[in-house]
Amino acid sequence: MAMRLSGLMSGMDTESIVQQLVEAKSTKVETAKKDQTKLQWKQDIWKELNTKLKNLQSKYLSNMRFSDAYSKKTTKVSNSSAVSVITGEGAVNGVQSLVVNQLAKTAYLTGGEVSKIAGASEDELNALTKMSDLMTFDTDADGNEIAKNLKLTKQDGTEVDIELTSETTISDILTKLKEQGLNANFDAKQKRFFISAKESGEDNNFKITGDDSTLKALGLNIPPKDSDEIGATFIEGQNAEITLNGATFKSNDNVFEINGLTFTALSETNGEEVTVTTQQDTDGIYDMIKNFLKEYNSLINEMDKLYNADSAKDYEPLTDEEKEAMSDDEVEKYEQKIKDSLLRRDSSLSSISSALKETMMKGAEVNGKTMYLSEFGIETLSYFVAADNEKNAYHIDGDADDSDTSGNADKLKSMIASDPDTVISFFTKLSQNLYSAMSDQSKAVEGYRSFGSFYDDKKMKSDYEDYTSKIKELEQKLSDYEDKWYDKFAAMETAMAKMQNNANAVTSLLGGS
Repeated sequence: MAMRLSGLMSGMDTESIVQQLVEAKSTKVETAKKDQTKLQWKQDIWKELNTKLKNLQSKYLSNMRFSDAYSKKTTKVSNSSAVSVITGEGAVNGVQSLVVNQLAKTAYLTGGEVSKIAGASEDELNALTKMSDLMTFDTDADGNEIAKNLKLTKQDGTEVDIELTSETTISDILTKLKEQGLNANFDAKQKRFFISAKESGEDNNFKITGDDSTLKALGLNIPPKDSDEIGATFIEGQNAEITLNGATFKSNDNVFEINGLTFTALSETNGEEVTVTTQQDTDGIYDMIKNFLKEYNSLINEMDKLYNADSAKDYEPLTDEEKEAMSDDEVEKYEQKIKDSLLRRDSSLSSISSALKETMMKGAEVNGKTMYLSEFGIETLSYFVAADNEKNAYHIDGDADDSDTSGNADKLKSMIASDPDTVISFFTKLSQNLYSAMSDQSKAVEGYRSFGSFYDDKKMKSDYEDYTSKIKELEQKLSDYEDKWYDKFAAMETAMAKMQNNANAVTSLLGGS
């Protein structure tokens, strides 16, 4: 900013005079800035409201307009410690009988304790221990070491030889077994091999064979039953088996997917029958409808509050100077008063709000008959009972969470239990109507709104940019106007200085002091 020295000759407070002269024009700048601020606040309110509207449409109506969303079923079992059940979409209502004959097992070999032979190194037994410390190796006529072999045989008949030399380590054996798809570990503390199939079932059984001395040296020999011989123990893998409605089913694990139900066998029932009952999930359908109405009510109440807000025509956004004279709480309350009123009597808000209310009131056609929410025990409260801006909210009779209607008979839940098809048909159609109404309200309008927007987002953005240009132009005009007056006063001071100089010269010629 240029430094201005004014009033030196005239003695006038030209700074104050200029500021008073430009004050009227500066008001135009402040007005434009305040209008832009209110537009910004209005945009923010609409963005938040738009998100909530889209959430109602995408999270609820998008699914509820299809009957599959209501195909909720639940399955109960008489013995939950024996079997658990997950109900799929294709499950059929009915009562079934189930017996868990046997559970799946994983083939598991627990080796016997391994010890070093006499004369072996004194190092502790671990994965790096060599075979030369565990067994002796013969040599041929030429003095060459004769290798030993283990044979891994899988259930499908695949055979793999594992060659052992004096330099082979326990770790090498484990690596070979893992390469063949087995879990293999050596516990140095217990001095035992632990080998198992990666999956349960009889198809994953395996055998490890070899000459008796080699197997015993590694603790992999399996003694005959009723023998006192020390060695490995082996649990043979087996399939799970259940009998459902007289038919036998097998699985390599304990999970069975049958006709829309997923059974997980947990324990054998020893011939005892478990009753499996599949039926319509009354609570699931009820909760879906209830949650939708809760979201709808919250949104419609908010829109009514915004539309019916008190006027704030005498309130304008505060300047920085005005804010400095107020506390933060005072500023917040003052500005909130303005924000609350920005969508008062807003035409876009009225349009979407009316579309939702009218669609809900019109009901939906079911089997050629128009039905209404009231027939399902869902209504708004009477005008004199409902709170302000909550007169268009819907309440479910018998809803335990609603103090206004909790004492009424629960008609909705009863209808879901007795006639689910009618309930599903009604709410599917109602959701379709609401979805269509909201889609119509959020169509793209060239130059005004984007697709999926319930307000004129493009127009507001354009108007905001216009304000930015207008404010810049007004500020430049204000600066030019201010400079013009400073120039005029500067010219006056210059003229007065010249007059003073001339007067001094004349006085000097006349002999004045």
